[in-house]
Amino acid sequence: MNLTISGHHLEVTPAIREYVKSKLDRVTRRFENVIDISVILSIDTLPEKEKRQKAEINLNLSGKAIHVESMSQDLYAAIDLVIDKLDRTVLKHKGKIKDHSRETIKHIPEPTPSTPV
Repeated sequence: MNLTISGHHLEVTPAIREYVKSKLDRVTRRFENVIDISVILSIDTLPEKEKRQKAEINLNLSGKAIHVESMSQDLYAAIDLVIDKLDRTVLKHKGKIKDHSRETIKHIPEPTPSTPV
């Protein structure tokens, strides 16, 4: 699994990097088929001098790509929100790919005839 953490208008400190890694462990424990994860953290400065922190995650699974993003006033809160969204999305995907196959008729044992009373 490849993990890429990058910042846009933001320097990614080791503390932020470790926080993101620890939060992503929850998702990777539930699903083993993760190929790579790309995390983009950014700060948008609006004209009203309000800062908006944004976190995006692109998760590539075998056969599926998942993209989630969230915004908040605090970067750590944005990371928490995006991890929660990603966790729900991965659980939903995992439920969809469950093996729903049934045994063929050839392999089902025949019932034994019961004796009439």
